[in-house]
Amino acid sequence: MAILKILQYPDERLHRVAKKVAQVNETTRKLVRNMAETMYAAPGVGLAATQVDVHERIIVLDISETHDQLKVFINPEIIASSGVSDCEEGCLSVPGIYETVSRSGKVTVRALNEKGASFTLDAEGLLAVCIQHEMDHLIGKVFVEYLSQLKQTRIRAKLKKRLRETM
Repeated sequence: MAILKILQYPDERLHRVAKKVAQVNETTRKLVRNMAETMYAAPGVGLAATQVDVHERIIVLDISETHDQLKVFINPEIIASSGVSDCEEGCLSVPGIYETVSRSGKVTVRALNEKGASFTLDAEGLLAVCIQHEMDHLIGKVFVEYLSQLKQTRIRAKLKKRLRETM
C-alpha cells in the first residue's frame, strides 16, 4: 500500500467531475486500499478519489474512534434525503480550516462496495454529513464553496500565505 498525495485547495484538479467506475477490479481495490491508508495517515475521516487526483467515483470513510470501520462507496448516489444538519466541517484538501455547513440530516445512499456488490445504507448525523461532503468532491465541489465569497477569498489567501511560508 502507499500514501497518496492529497491535492490542496484551490488546486483546479479538485474541480474535475469524477467518472463512474465501469468495473470494480483489482486496480479499483488497490486504489481503495491506498486511499484508506492515506486517509488514516492524514489523519482524516473521509477521502474522495478526486482529492488524490484520480477522477473516479470512489469515496472511503471511517468515522469510528478506533479507525477499524472502513466504509467504501463506489459510484455512490444519494437516493433520499431529509432534514437539515448544521455541522462544522474540515477537509484534508483545506487543512486547518473549519466552517459550519448546512446539509441534509439523513441520507440514503446506494453504491457498490470494494467487491462490486451493490448495497444501500441509511445514514444520519456525522456519517450523513461525511457522505455528502465526500460526494461533493466527486462533482468538483469543495466544502468552502458553500461559504460566502468573502470567506472563500480569505481562506484562499490564508492557504497561499501558509504555502509561501513553507517554501
